[in-house]
Amino acid sequence: MAADLLSLTLLTPPGEWGADVVLGSSQRFGVPMGYGGPHAAYFATTEVYKRQMPGRIIGISKDVNGKPALRMALQTREQHIKRERATSNICTAQALLAIMAGFYGVYHGKEGLLEVATQIHSLTVDLGEALNQYGYQNQNSAYFDTLYLKIPDNVNTGLIRAKALENEINFLYSDENHIGISIDETTGKADVEKIVSVLADVAEAQPQPVIFGEPEENKITAIPTALQRTGDFMTHPVFKKYHSETQMMRYLKSLENKDLALNRSMIPLGSCTMKLNAVTEMMPVSWPEFTDIHPFVPVEQAAGYQIVIKEMEAILCKITGFEAMSFMPNSGAAGEYSGLVVIRAYLHSRGEQQRNICLIPASAHGTNPASSVMAGFQVVVVKTDENGNIDIDDLRQKAEQYKESLGALMVTYPSTHGVFEEGIREVIEIIHSHGGQVYMDGANMNAQVGLTNPGFIGADVCHLNLHKTFGIPHGGGGPGVGPIGVAAHLKPFLPKHIFVETGGKEGITAVSSAPYGSALVLLISYGYLKMVGKTGLKEATKIAILNANYLKDELKESYPILYTGKNGRVGHEMILDCNAFSKTADIEVIDIAKRLMDYGFHAPTVAFPVHGTLMVEPTESEPLEALNRFVEAMKSIREEIREVE
Repeated sequence: MAADLLSLTLLTPPGEWGADVVLGSSQRFGVPMGYGGPHAAYFATTEVYKRQMPGRIIGISKDVNGKPALRMALQTREQHIKRERATSNICTAQALLAIMAGFYGVYHGKEGLLEVATQIHSLTVDLGEALNQYGYQNQNSAYFDTLYLKIPDNVNTGLIRAKALENEINFLYSDENHIGISIDETTGKADVEKIVSVLADVAEAQPQPVIFGEPEENKITAIPTALQRTGDFMTHPVFKKYHSETQMMRYLKSLENKDLALNRSMIPLGSCTMKLNAVTEMMPVSWPEFTDIHPFVPVEQAAGYQIVIKEMEAILCKITGFEAMSFMPNSGAAGEYSGLVVIRAYLHSRGEQQRNICLIPASAHGTNPASSVMAGFQVVVVKTDENGNIDIDDLRQKAEQYKESLGALMVTYPSTHGVFEEGIREVIEIIHSHGGQVYMDGANMNAQVGLTNPGFIGADVCHLNLHKTFGIPHGGGGPGVGPIGVAAHLKPFLPKHIFVETGGKEGITAVSSAPYGSALVLLISYGYLKMVGKTGLKEATKIAILNANYLKDELKESYPILYTGKNGRVGHEMILDCNAFSKTADIEVIDIAKRLMDYGFHAPTVAFPVHGTLMVEPTESEPLEALNRFVEAMKSIREEIREVE
């Protein structure tokens, strides 16, 4: 069941009706529209299904001293384990937006939310009763914040639209005889009076003063008794403590102090590209000119956004060597899914419905096989050789074996092992010569920008992680933005949207509720691209690769470097092999990761893509001083291990 969170403060919650799953958006809990996002969804279920949920559940446990401690009680990011058998391809969540919505709830508490919801509902009731005088008949007998109105016979939607636009009002025009109006927290009595005046004028009637009822009285007008909430909610003490700005500020700061973030430490997470998120890039996401736009407004009302999106498409197409971009996918995993469905649509347009095999290297990120299955492909795994590269002989054999049904190859470049595979063009040629398309995972684009690109290499489609390569913060797991770039022959199949003209003529169905996905945070990448410029982008890539190779050379005597290219170099990241320490000192890789935190560093990526290893990616943002401190810490830990050995 889908449900609006704010309405559930007044309505009987679905769980009490016996619903098994409830989902929806938390946008109206203090998060701006932002021309479509980012917003956090919520997903709730019963105990029976909790282990099938994507994502993570935090539980309460006890630490070694018997004190209460929060820990990750359930982690179902099982793509890395189950791969093509995974229940979803979801890799990240809109964590930052979920935190914002959560703090909205903390600040308001139960009583504050009830006040907001009651006021919204009351104004909706008042508006419905006022408009009824002029022949606008509400078709909903029960409602919370939305009126669905049959317009008078002497009125048409064209007249309403013209008059509404004159007064800077947007309605939903459902058909020739109906309009929709929704009230929210930002709507006041003056707005209601303005709406009534506009619609009365169109109906050629003299507007009368609007009578506003008492919110508590109106609360029972349009919500049947059987649907009114009676149970308690938000009973935890945290929802009763922080109701002034001073209290809230101190609470937020106390929580921030518990985090080891980029403002305190280098975060060398391999495959994550934790680079600087510059203040100047971030500023526009708080400007009301960008935050307060609904994704379905007429395009001319979002002219600024349209300029940003078109310029970004042109820049990113130049960077990637592709013909067109879609900004609809909301994450890298969503980009994977979208790109594969675009490939599938292209193949079907050629009458090649039988091409349903997707070849995926054994080293690939776990979302690759999970996305492939979601997009309707069957996964066939390709071996990797002793150097961590795709086994080209095995690839050729499988491409030949499945030549009649080969649909796609998913490949990451540089590889997930952190190496520029010299055989990448041969790999792509093998796939193309056997009738397949090549999907390039853009997870490691930070090592490509300005030096090479997917189009030049020969890929057909690639997603970009704007939250990695192009400066958007990770936000503890989101917002992510995963636009896809495509070659010319795939452009007609880019995703379409029912409300806004976007995508290709034969486009696949929408992969996000908003036509441009999380449009608000595109502004961050736009600022990054514009300020860094062509020369700066290329220089950033060079420094990212240089930093990784500096760390590799400094650490190779202390920790084996698992994979390098034929010249002994890595790409923008490397894998440190820590497996031997479990045998020589009974020290696991997780112990090294935790020890690093004692030295003031966030841990690198643990046990991915190879068990018992650390994957390190310094990015171009880290100065030499930070790199040297990291080297010193890692060498010191190695000496500590030797003491145990």
